[in-house]
Amino acid sequence: MKFQFKIQPFQTEAAKSIVHVFAGQQNHGESKYRLDLGKCKGQVERKYEQGNLFGETEEQKRKRLSDKYYNTREELTAEETEILEAAYKNADVELTPQQLLKNIREVQTANNIKYSTELAAGLGTVSLDVEMETGTGKTYCYIKTMFELHKAYGWSKFIVVVPSIAIREGVKKSFEITQEHFMQQYGIKARFFVYNSSNLHQLDEFSQNSGINVMIINTQAFNTTMNEEKNVEGRSGNEAARIIYTKRDEFGSRRPIDVIKANRPIIIMDEPQKMGGAATQNALKKNFAPLFSLNYSATHKTSHNLVYVLDALDAFKKKLVKKIEVKGFELKNLGGTNRYLYLAAIVIDRKKPPRARLEFEVKYQNGIKRETHMLDVGDSLYVESKELEEYKGISIAEIDPVRSMVTFSNGEVLATGEASGNVNEDDMRRIQIRETIISHFEKEEKLFEQGIKCLSLFFIDEVAKYRQYSEDGEEILGEYGRIFEEEYNAVLNERLTLFPTAYQAYLRGIETSATHRGYFSIDKKGHAVNSKTARGSEFSDDISAYDLILKNKEQLLSFDEPTRFIFSHSALREGWDNPNVFQICTLKHSDNATAKRQEVGRGLRLCVNSSGERQDVDVCGETLVHGVNLLTVVASESYAGFVADLQSEIKSDLYDRPTKASIEYFSGRTVKIGEDTHTFTVAEATATYNYLVRNEYVNDNGEVTDIYRSAAESDSFAPMKPELAPLAESVHKLVQAIFDPSILKDIAVNGHETKVKDNPLNENWKDFKELWERINKRYAYTVEFNSTDLITKSIAAINTDLRVAKLSYTLTKGGQEGADFNVEKTETKKLDRTQGGFADYDIVGKIADGTTLTRRSVTAILTGIEKDKLWLFRANPEEFISKVVGIVNKQKASVVVEHITYVPSAEEPYTQDIFNMSRASDEYAKAFKAKHAIQDYVFTDGTASDSIERRFAEDLDAADEVIVYAKLPRGPRGFYIPTPVGNYSPDWAISFKKGAVKHIFFIAETKGTMDTLELRPIEQAKISCAKKLFNEISTTGVKYHDVNSYSKLLEVMETL
Repeated sequence: MKFQFKIQPFQTEAAKSIVHVFAGQQNHGESKYRLDLGKCKGQVERKYEQGNLFGETEEQKRKRLSDKYYNTREELTAEETEILEAAYKNADVELTPQQLLKNIREVQTANNIKYSTELAAGLGTVSLDVEMETGTGKTYCYIKTMFELHKAYGWSKFIVVVPSIAIREGVKKSFEITQEHFMQQYGIKARFFVYNSSNLHQLDEFSQNSGINVMIINTQAFNTTMNEEKNVEGRSGNEAARIIYTKRDEFGSRRPIDVIKANRPIIIMDEPQKMGGAATQNALKKNFAPLFSLNYSATHKTSHNLVYVLDALDAFKKKLVKKIEVKGFELKNLGGTNRYLYLAAIVIDRKKPPRARLEFEVKYQNGIKRETHMLDVGDSLYVESKELEEYKGISIAEIDPVRSMVTFSNGEVLATGEASGNVNEDDMRRIQIRETIISHFEKEEKLFEQGIKCLSLFFIDEVAKYRQYSEDGEEILGEYGRIFEEEYNAVLNERLTLFPTAYQAYLRGIETSATHRGYFSIDKKGHAVNSKTARGSEFSDDISAYDLILKNKEQLLSFDEPTRFIFSHSALREGWDNPNVFQICTLKHSDNATAKRQEVGRGLRLCVNSSGERQDVDVCGETLVHGVNLLTVVASESYAGFVADLQSEIKSDLYDRPTKASIEYFSGRTVKIGEDTHTFTVAEATATYNYLVRNEYVNDNGEVTDIYRSAAESDSFAPMKPELAPLAESVHKLVQAIFDPSILKDIAVNGHETKVKDNPLNENWKDFKELWERINKRYAYTVEFNSTDLITKSIAAINTDLRVAKLSYTLTKGGQEGADFNVEKTETKKLDRTQGGFADYDIVGKIADGTTLTRRSVTAILTGIEKDKLWLFRANPEEFISKVVGIVNKQKASVVVEHITYVPSAEEPYTQDIFNMSRASDEYAKAFKAKHAIQDYVFTDGTASDSIERRFAEDLDAADEVIVYAKLPRGPRGFYIPTPVGNYSPDWAISFKKGAVKHIFFIAETKGTMDTLELRPIEQAKISCAKKLFNEISTTGVKYHDVNSYSKLLEVMETL
């Protein structure tokens, strides 16, 4: 299995933000210098052999000449010396500090980031911060940035500095698995290696290679003091760290650090907050001579010039990471009694009253055992425990699924996850292990059906608790290993049925002993041992353990690999970032809030299926992505305590967001309107604030309301006055940047809340069958139209809308005095024509690829546009191509709809299974409990309680003329209509009573607006295709329209 990667808009934005900071820098291509080869040894008494020169690569040639120079007494020819001395460094940054600050502010304006007042002191010319939440692809992002910087400015030498061996090995793995992806995107590969003091000649290749070269180095490789003077021959300390600063015989009597600094590398700091702050930065500046630096982290401690932010709130809101549920546990002293009780869950079923899954003690002839039973209201614990005296007179008085509580006949109360009586730490660990296994099974069957392997991860602080060794050296289970197998077998036996499903066969094919595995450090005897941590760190430097974890990353995602439950030492947790970890359980108590966030971060990445395809919004659909991607954290403390610490830690790390809207917040803000910038006047700020207050979008304190959130989700904002209308998009971007505490609450929910396990089709299905049979068809479309129409419209749109910014560059004049070069003056000029012409860029081919039009049609468009528009290509080729592709695609969307025809395809129709999709447990609490839908629960879009979809569902359910309705499932696994601009999933299918309305079968789309001008062109095109299919082509008697309310549906129906 190989991971699949795709171009994500937010990662592209982050890379482009860095690139724009250097707008005006000239691309010098290759910047050559002479590499200092050092002294040759010439000790080897052998004749140098020429070797086979045919088909020899540049790299092979350099290795051959390097061997000749350093290892034989043969002298290099002048030509050979020139080849070996040829090296390539990064060209200097030519922009002035003023120009850099201006560019940084332009980026900050576009990304709604607080302005920098000056260039922050850092590494090299400028130090830029990128803030990205854990799990969103930070490493991918900076690799992409390297390619973009190379493409734009020719810079090719990069050093990634990391704080630990765990992160270093993870970065190396990311370079390996993304290599083909970036090769397809940019047509070149990055050459990368991990710095190794025993293989210093890699540094020569780093210098001599003209392509993108990346060195990955951890701070331990150049000493914790980072003090060059202390790293001298004969001084005690870390030998490997000292090597980088001393002249080495095996390296031509050169210092490795001198070879590195000659390249003027761009430094990328991965997790800079873990690398000592200012001291580390100053030492890197002195020793590595960086061109500039880029700092990537979710939690910056030292601030530089911030150019891109994707914090925890943004990542969750955009559904780029998993949703979190926390199962906490708490001891409760019920009246000082020793009787043991643990409330595991409240189980609800459509056909039965709520029941309590309760663990208590049961008396047997050979002793007392703890067992879990399902109990109903009225059941006696005295009877169920086989008359244990401590339970005498106690029965279940009430089971409350809403508050997740059970009340006993003596008035005592237990909440789900609470234990009382005789409970010690071993009991709590057993409960944690059991609950992790139960959570695993609750998710696994649905995930299995979707081709997604489910993994659970346990962190322990002592290997012996999981694995021990006999005197003969044989592995035996430790305490946690034994508990796991006991609890796994008990839960498995509950799950196994006689029904021969594929999932049941999968479970039966896995031995209990094979389904769990330990990943630990290994000693010389091959025994698993506790991972040693470096001084001042909580993480291990054991490279062999991380190598094992990363080597098996893809293997663990295969269903052929029986391992589903993983035990690992907590000191190795930094090495774990497997995307299919759905449960995390830490079998030790920690009061460290930062550690809790780090543990949660190990499972935040969105999962992948067995084909390596990430299960994101594009694949699962907006409403289902968090149903599939749900991380359960099984904590060793109460839910409230764990979540309070987690939220506090997240909030403290959030980018400095405004907390309320006010006139002052908007006044003086600079925003982008198309290609231009605009600064809010006091009058505009006042009018904007009044607009928000008038529409109840903010409350009296300036805090954003549910009414605003609902409007944002349905894209149905109240119109602004004409003078403010051009600022509308910018206003809403600013409002949505205000801190929203409700999202913080939604990030982590209570895993012990009573769950509705399923949402099956109910008895209303029989009334829905006729409508289902009419719409349950797969369609294919054809588009036949005269391309002249599209060409004409595209030409007109390009002439009207195309704007391209000219590239600029800085001309620096000066003179050489001795070894120094002194700058006399700089001048910034617009670049009238970039290097290369139409043929170099294949402008026609690139636009044809982006629009899926023929080269002939693209040529007709380009020759038809105004000449001054065509020559904008010379000003900025990449931007020209990108913008022309966007304009043509918008026109294509409108033209193809006019000429589309649908026919039934040969594909199999949909099955009823599309309605049974995974849902996160907390979604059921927000779902609408319906009477006339085909399922008991209707899941509507939006978090606001009065969203347009929610009101529409309530109105449908209350309408006397509606017999039955369904919320149609979205996404590739749901119900959809193919269109030339992407698949389209309508919202509702409704069946009315005969005679009550004009059309008894109806498909509806709920939108916040009925004004087609306010809909995005692509969305408008999809709706138009659906109208054409159902209202003009199809003969099924089903009609379709987009509406913004139920009353509008009844009104529209009469016109069709």
